[in-house]
Amino acid sequence: MDEWVRQAEVWVGHAERWIRQQPPEQIYAAVAVIAVTILLLVAVSCLKSSKPNTIVLSGLSGGGKTILFYQLRDGSSHQGTVTSMEQNNDTFVLHSELERKGKIKPVHVVDVPGHARLKPKLDETLPQAAGIVFVVDAQDFLSTMQAVAEYLYDILTKATVVKKKIPVLIFCNKTDKVTAHSKEFIKKQLEKEINKLRESRNAISSADITDEVKLGNPGEAFNFSQCQNEVTVAEGAGLTGNVSAVEQFIREYVKA
Repeated sequence: MDEWVRQAEVWVGHAERWIRQQPPEQIYAAVAVIAVTILLLVAVSCLKSSKPNTIVLSGLSGGGKTILFYQLRDGSSHQGTVTSMEQNNDTFVLHSELERKGKIKPVHVVDVPGHARLKPKLDETLPQAAGIVFVVDAQDFLSTMQAVAEYLYDILTKATVVKKKIPVLIFCNKTDKVTAHSKEFIKKQLEKEINKLRESRNAISSADITDEVKLGNPGEAFNFSQCQNEVTVAEGAGLTGNVSAVEQFIREYVKA
């Protein structure tokens, strides 16, 4: 230890002599370069840390959002947890990645209940979202189709979502059931319903609409490819652990 201290003192002495030999202007310039470099490093670090890592689970009640939340976090459905009236909010490494080597970035997942009276909670969460997973009950789709389309329309026309180009994954859940509809069918029907909503909403004076962006191309039937943010459709089953499509979506937009 004493040897290390003596060596350090020698290096300090050399550094002091070298500094005394340099013109003041050169020393000032070196200090300025070091200061600017430190500021740049701090700025880059702040930008990295401020990048959103929140994934919002949204959709009507009963679609399976809470089960999906537990599958992502614990790898368990918790025996088919009942519909949640409370917001599930946690930061964790995806259960499927727990045994991966190397540094894995945790994900902040917020499961927002689909009840109408709790909709303000969704509006509060969306500005921090890196991605939105919109969960659809593929088994009970026809009976809820109109309500699902209205909920999705509200998300896709939200100014925050459009301006920040927040990606949306429409996750058709419960496709393990024999009576479940395919993702292709659900996609086509949702596009038709949203097209109807677009026509009726566009007839309303813009003065009566707050924080809403018009959807689609004028004069064309609506499809998801017209959205300014990326919208994709996938299928799976939270109850059986078939959630790989959601995990891939998360890792695409929340980098490890």
